Amino acid sequence: MKLDNISDMENKLWDAAERMRGAVSVADYKFIVLGLIFLKYISDSFTERYKELVEEGYGLEEERDCYAEKNIFYVPQNARWSYLVEHSKDSNIGEIIDEALVLIEKENKSLKNVLPKNYNSPTMRNVNLGEIIDLFTNINVGTKDAIEKDVLGRIYEYFLSMFAKNELQKGGEFYTPACLVRTMVSMIEPYSGRVYDPACGSGGMFIQSLKFVQEHQGNIDNIGIFGQEKNPTTWRLAKMNLAIRSLNGDLGAFAADTFTEDLHKDLKADFVLANPPFNLDWDADKVANDPRWKFGLAPKTNANYAWLQHMISKLSQNGKMACILANGSLAASGQEAVIRKKMIENDLVDCILAMPTNLFYTVTVPCSIWIINRNKKQKGHTLFIDATKMGTMVTRSLRELSEDEIKEIADTYHAYQNDDGYEDKVDFCKKASYEDIVTNDYALTPGRYIEIGGGTGDDEPFEEKMERLTKSLGQQFEKSKELEDAIVNNLKAIGFEI
Repeated sequence: MKLDNISDMENKLWDAAERMRGAVSVADYKFIVLGLIFLKYISDSFTERYKELVEEGYGLEEERDCYAEKNIFYVPQNARWSYLVEHSKDSNIGEIIDEALVLIEKENKSLKNVLPKNYNSPTMRNVNLGEIIDLFTNINVGTKDAIEKDVLGRIYEYFLSMFAKNELQKGGEFYTPACLVRTMVSMIEPYSGRVYDPACGSGGMFIQSLKFVQEHQGNIDNIGIFGQEKNPTTWRLAKMNLAIRSLNGDLGAFAADTFTEDLHKDLKADFVLANPPFNLDWDADKVANDPRWKFGLAPKTNANYAWLQHMISKLSQNGKMACILANGSLAASGQEAVIRKKMIENDLVDCILAMPTNLFYTVTVPCSIWIINRNKKQKGHTLFIDATKMGTMVTRSLRELSEDEIKEIADTYHAYQNDDGYEDKVDFCKKASYEDIVTNDYALTPGRYIEIGGGTGDDEPFEEKMERLTKSLGQQFEKSKELEDAIVNNLKAIGFEI
């Protein structure tokens, strides 16, 4: 297939994959396909380097160091794609693939326990592995030309998004839609330094950070990648996702719960990018006395403010973070309100961005992006942006933001941050003072601050609005009662009884 029409290639590959899926669940099938795509990639890269060494004529084509110096994985003979093609019709092809993956892991320590080795399992009986091998055989994904065009990266990301769509993952458990990630990256601009994601899924935040650096003529060697993922299979996806871009990120030696088994305890990151699972139950009791909870312990039934505090604890002195959370976190009550108040009092909240509905594949509710900054340029202020009317429905259930819309959001934030021509805009943005936020009881819902058609915002969730109005009426009643009592007492003092 031609490299100049990758979109057609993606669609054809997906259609073929769907036809061959048979009785295997999407959850299992994505690892079959992505594992083979990865195998094809490292085999292509190896084969191209192998041919170069043969042409040089020094007999070094089997020397591992000749591959390592070019950041290419060494592939043993019985793991090369040509060997798999030769045996693609064998009845034990699943066993041959598993053995190939074991050999590759033995030769490349960075891939230890990463590659899926279940092609010979009983669940694979309904999958024609030979057909999948044949499907990928005529597609070059690991050659220099293909790497330059990021063919495998495109295919890999496309398959991840399609699997997320078909697997009904809540809130994007292993995949965050690219337009959301690009918005976050464009706002905090991770040009260089340490980038951390405590719930890294399949590694999309890191890949978009890499693309941002490349688009701005930066040096990817100046980016250090650190992450953690609880789900073992998703952790493997992330490791492969980094490997196909030749990125040596530290995702820990194994999958682990970020809250109870922090694998980067001493890390101080320059940038944090994250899309943690929304409204998650968590093991608060196990880490109740952890110093990460500087502003208070989040309730066991909702980890939103545990995620925020964990990320804040990882920020360097000038660190900045972008985090996606459910809108309920913006004005949550109880212990969460106490934590939010302390965060605001410590002048950490730089910007709150309200996003539209339907950005995730299976969750229609809107979300918000929090920008936290340890060294804000606009001290004592927070920028509120309303992007809820942005985006275009690309399917009946999925919305995407355009590059122009992402640029408008990022440009607005940077103009505010740098005090460079920023102006409040009706229906879109508002620079609010600390006093403004105090007046609104420390709630961070953008609709409370952004002027809409000459009045206050009306995008405040119904439950929050009712709670606020009820509280306001109660306060007014208390004030009127106090005034009435004062009048009665004053009348009594001058001899009048009521």
